[in-house]
Amino acid sequence: MGCLPAHGRIDCTSCYRGENVLFGRSRRESQDWRITANPLAWGNPNARIIILGFSKGPTQAESFARTPHDQIAYKGSRPNVGRILAHVGLVKKGTRESQAAAVDSMIADKNGLFHFGSLIRCSVERYDRGEREWKGSGGGMLDRFVATPFGSEVARNCASRFLVNLPRATKLVVMFGMGSHQNYVRETRTLLSAVRGKTMREINAVAYEDDLITVVHVEHFASQGDLIPQWLGEGKYRDHPRSQFGRLARASVNRAIDRFA
Repeated sequence: MGCLPAHGRIDCTSCYRGENVLFGRSRRESQDWRITANPLAWGNPNARIIILGFSKGPTQAESFARTPHDQIAYKGSRPNVGRILAHVGLVKKGTRESQAAAVDSMIADKNGLFHFGSLIRCSVERYDRGEREWKGSGGGMLDRFVATPFGSEVARNCASRFLVNLPRATKLVVMFGMGSHQNYVRETRTLLSAVRGKTMREINAVAYEDDLITVVHVEHFASQGDLIPQWLGEGKYRDHPRSQFGRLARASVNRAIDRFA
């Protein structure tokens, strides 16, 4: 039996040490990091393809009380999600509007090919001492979080529950984000190798696999500036060095689909 959660809120207390957990209110904090108990899932719990972010960003995390569930994931960023998934062949290419609409349908479909969530299902925030506020986004979040004992514990708990005993149908995991110099890729590969009990073999700079699944990292949908066009190889960025990562991701997705066809 697979361990992907059903579409909706997830009942999980793994990181809260036996305490009573209130959705969206319970928190656990350590040094400059905290998690909030608001784990969610979208799509099919028996999906062939899993699409994951790192954790819900502030735009998503602030949406629970006033936004329907199917509109929370990637709120405000679905056009970019569509562009990125179209580039690797998981969404039909078209206008930004049509690609975003396709993402809308995929997220809401409880019986489709896709499951959506995040590597860390609860929201992760870091305290910025300079600005004296909690932030749920920014460069190096995963790298810095899992480097702490607290972050390592949370990441292992989450990956152990949701990314080990996957449904037999699941063959491909797509992760948003590569990290600076592919740090995110390396950290996630190490994590999954540890919790799955087998080495995830490197395919290329953005992809790795074991005997059951292939994991492919793509550009993050909230990347700033020209990073997304560079990864896509659009226009003047056709030969940009970053576009090579986009081509590798597309080839790896195609390889995974061919491998398990």
